[in-house]
Amino acid sequence: MPKIVVIVPIYNVELYIHRCVDSILNQTFTNFELILVDDGSPDDCGKICDEYAQKDNRVHVIHQENSGLSAARNTGIDWAFRNSDSEWLTFIDSDDWVHNRYLELLYNTATSNNSEISCCGCMRTKKYIKDKCINSYEVECRSLEQLILDTKNYDSFNSSVAWGRLYKKNRFNSIRFPVGRLHEDEYVTYKILFPCKNICVVKEALYYYFQNESGIMHTASVKKIEDQFGALKEQMQFYVSNGCEVLFQKTFFRYCWIINQYYSEYKNDGKILKLLKGKEKIIKYFTRRFPSIIPEPAKKYGYKKWVTREYLKIENLKNDFRSVKDRKGLLYSLIWAMKIKIKNK
Repeated sequence: MPKIVVIVPIYNVELYIHRCVDSILNQTFTNFELILVDDGSPDDCGKICDEYAQKDNRVHVIHQENSGLSAARNTGIDWAFRNSDSEWLTFIDSDDWVHNRYLELLYNTATSNNSEISCCGCMRTKKYIKDKCINSYEVECRSLEQLILDTKNYDSFNSSVAWGRLYKKNRFNSIRFPVGRLHEDEYVTYKILFPCKNICVVKEALYYYFQNESGIMHTASVKKIEDQFGALKEQMQFYVSNGCEVLFQKTFFRYCWIINQYYSEYKNDGKILKLLKGKEKIIKYFTRRFPSIIPEPAKKYGYKKWVTREYLKIENLKNDFRSVKDRKGLLYSLIWAMKIKIKNK
C-alpha cells in the first residue's frame, strides 16, 4: 500500500515538467503514488504525462478542462480519498522540483515525532540547482504560533504556502482550495496548520521554488491583490474567533506591510491605488474593534526610525522586526507611515 500521494497540478509548463516529475520519480522513498492533473494544458504537457504513466505504474494521470490551480489540486485530493489507501499527501508545483530525499525526510520526521504535518526549507532560484548531500539535519517540532513567532524559522517555515509539506490526508477531510481565487494557499493553509500542535520542520532546503517570471504570481492585477487581501482578512477573522491574538497581530502586521509595498510598486497605477485606499478601511476596522493592538502612542516606540523609506524596504524590515522588543510599536509605525488616522473608539 502506497504511503504517500504526491499531487502535481499541471498547466503550460512543457519546459519544466520533466525536471519536476523526474525529481519525484527519483526519490529515495519509493512507496508513493504520483497524481499528475493535466488542467487542460494547451501545450504537450498532457501527452508527456501519459508517457510517464506508461513507463511507471506509480503515475496516474487525470485530464480535465482548464479550471485553475485550486481545482486541479482539489481533483488530486478527491482522487486520493476515492482511490488510495495512503495516509499522507503532498503538493508540488509543476515548475518546481524537490531534493531526492524530500519524501524520505518529511515522512520519517512526521512519523518519528507523531506529527500530522512536516515541512522543509525552500530554496528560491532562477536556475537549476543540483541536490546537495545531506548527512545530518536539524528538526524542530512546535505549534504554528511558536514557529511564526520564532524569527529563526523565517527561512525554513512559510505559513502561507501549501507546497513543501507532508500532510496527514485526513487534514483535508472537509477542506479544499477555493476555486477561482489567486493566493489560494493563503485561504487554506492556516486552517490546516492552526489546529496541529506539533508541526515538524526539517531545516534543510528540500524544495526548489523556481522563480518563473512569466508565472501568474509575478504579474500584477487587481484580482491578484483583491484575493490576497481577502485571504488575509479571513485569516485575521479566524484568529480573532479562535482567541489567538498573537497570530492575529502577525497577520495584521503583514497586511499593513503589503499595503505599503504595493503603494511603492504601483504608485502610477490608478486602479491599484484606488483599491489600496479601500483596503486601508480594514486596518481602521480592526484597530477600532481591537484597540489593544495599539495600546500607547507611537512615539514611545521610536516610529521616526521605522517610517523612513529605507527602513520600509523588505530586507531592513526583516532585520528590524527581529530586533523590536514590542512588535506592536512596529505595527503602529507602519500604519503611521501610511498616514492612516486611527481612533480607538
